This record gives sequence, C-alpha cells and structure tokens, in this order.
Amino acid sequence: MASTVKSNKNTVKRGKIDITFFSFVLILLTIGLVMLFSASYAYSYEYYGNSYKFISRQAIFAVVGVALMLLVSRIDYHTLKKFAWVIFIVVLAMLAVLLILPPMLDGMDVKRWIAIGPISFQPSELAKFAIVLLFSSLISANFKQMRDFKFIFFLVVVLILTCGLIVLEPHLSATILVFMLGIVLLVVGGLPKRYIFGGLGAGIGGVGLLVITGAIGYASDRFKYWLDPWLDPTGEGFQTIQSLLAIGSGGILGRGIGQSRQKYLWVPEPHNDFIFSIVCEELGLIGAIVIIILFCLLVWRGFVIAMRSPDKFGALLSIGLTFQVGLQAMLNIWVVTNTIPNTGISLPFFSYGGTSLLILLAEMGVVLSVSRSANVEKT
Repeated sequence: MASTVKSNKNTVKRGKIDITFFSFVLILLTIGLVMLFSASYAYSYEYYGNSYKFISRQAIFAVVGVALMLLVSRIDYHTLKKFAWVIFIVVLAMLAVLLILPPMLDGMDVKRWIAIGPISFQPSELAKFAIVLLFSSLISANFKQMRDFKFIFFLVVVLILTCGLIVLEPHLSATILVFMLGIVLLVVGGLPKRYIFGGLGAGIGGVGLLVITGAIGYASDRFKYWLDPWLDPTGEGFQTIQSLLAIGSGGILGRGIGQSRQKYLWVPEPHNDFIFSIVCEELGLIGAIVIIILFCLLVWRGFVIAMRSPDKFGALLSIGLTFQVGLQAMLNIWVVTNTIPNTGISLPFFSYGGTSLLILLAEMGVVLSVSRSANVEKT
C-alpha cells in the first residue's frame, strides 16, 4: 500500500516511479558505458597495460549507482529539506579546504580533488546538488518574498560565495554551471524581470572583469586557442584539433563502434571530457543527433515531472537537477565541437569518473522520488 504524508495542506501519495524518465537514464547510461569502453581501451592498455581498467571500474560504479538511484527514489524527497543547510555548509567547507591543499596533479596548479583513501572526488560536483537543494528549499519556503530585494540579495550572496570558491580552484566550467543553476532556479522561483536582466549583466560583466584583470587569467589563453587552435597545433590547440578531425572523419554514419582512429593516442584522454568526439567518429552525425535527442528527452521528462509535482519544492528540485544534466551536456558538446572555449567539462553518463557518476545517478533518484508523488484532494 502506498504511503501518504502531509505537505502544504495536500495529501501526497507515494506511487510508482516515472518509467519514462527512468528508461531515458538507463538508455543514456548503457550507451555511455559502451562508448566509454570503445574510447578508452587503447589509452588504458598503453598507459596501464589493461584495456579494461576504466570500463571495469565504471561498470561497477554504474551498477552501484543504479541501485543507489532506486534507493533514493524510495526516500520522500521532503526529507532533503531538513538537510539543505547542512549539506550546503559541508560542501562549502570542502571547497574552502581545497584552497589549502596541494594540487593532486603534477605540473598543474589546480585544486579540484579531495582524496579519501583510493577514492577521489570533486567537491564542485557536490556543489551543484547543494545549490539546487538549498535554493529549492529556500525559494519554496519563502515564495512570497521573491519580490523582496533583501531576500533576493541574500540568495545572490550565497550563490556568489559558492562560485567564488569554485573559481579559485580554478574550475571555470563548474563555476558557470553552478551560477547558471542558481539563476535558473531564481527565475523559475519568481524573480522579477527587472532583476533577471540586471543579474545576467552583472554576472557576465563580473566574469569578464575577472578575465581582464587576470584573476582567472588562465582563461585568456583558452580564448586565444579557441579562436585559432592552429596557433599551437602541438600544444594548447592539439586536443581541439584532434577532436575536430575525429568529428569530421565520422561523416554521416560513422566508422562503426570500435573503429575510431583518433582514440589511438591522438585525442588526449578520449575517455574523459572529449569522449563525444569519439562518439561522433564511430557513430557519425546520425548517432550524435540521437544521443543529443536522448538528452533533450531526459530534460523534457524531468520538466514534466516538475509540472506534476505536488509542491514548489519538488518542482524546483526536478527542474534544477534535470536542467543541470542538459546544460552540462550542451556545454560539453559545444567544447568538443569548438563552439566555446575548452573549459574541461564532462559529458553526463559518458565521461569516465566513478564518484561523479554516483552523484549523478543519486540526483536522478531524487527526480524519481518527486515522480512518485501526486496531488490528492485537499483535506
């Protein structure tokens, strides 16, 4: 028998998960695992002597992640409201700790990972969820204050503080993602139009100022080699050039799964941020379009779940978490096709990374938890 809880004077009935959304997640995950193995086995064998190193680990995380997704889907999403501030403060503390830790990658002055034994993760991945959860909780609980400048200013300060810590890692792509998630939730939450344009202008101007002043000066080189990667074809422009060659050589139908040539140590680390270039080479334009459509369908279904949510908290959670997947996929594809500068952003469900996959699938479990609820007559 389905359980019931009280929420906003409505009786909320816990039913079955949205099978359509669940199916899109599994389809993308399955295709992602197949393409990860295809893209990674040459690199894995060359550097680790084991063609199955990446796929075997990712497959384990995928199985655990699906189980975690189903487990999270059975938890009433209203429970998360109680821990919104706790989760946010813990994530903020981890981001602050990163600033005093030594870089994990030799020769790179970036501080993005925290290692606990054999497991390493990026707190910025958790920051995306923390912002979505906190903003969904605060906006839904104070919906009538969304025209109050003080309340809006408080939310913006929280968002800027989070983005500021992430950009100091430096991690520009995660900063953009977190910033956009916050803005989208503010807009959906009822932000007056006069603040929308002002906020976007201030955000764009702030990023531009940081680049100009050199606060994130590493980004200036990215812009230069984005405009013309052939300025340094064997250095900074190498990855972009090889990615474009892979995409172009795929044609309409692709070379076929496993038949990529660029993955043989031409595209650097083809199993990570640039895996979509190998997808295009092996599956062609048609395969790439199908995958893009699947991402669009996932986001669409997440928005449908949001519209059917029994309360604002569930609606904002679903919109924020599914928009995150869609935005991240879009930015990754734009980077791989050199539409925007290389920002080092992964492709959801495809790029290698066990802990990030676990976090992603847990987030999808939250959306499925919202999908279990339905409005019943007011009591």
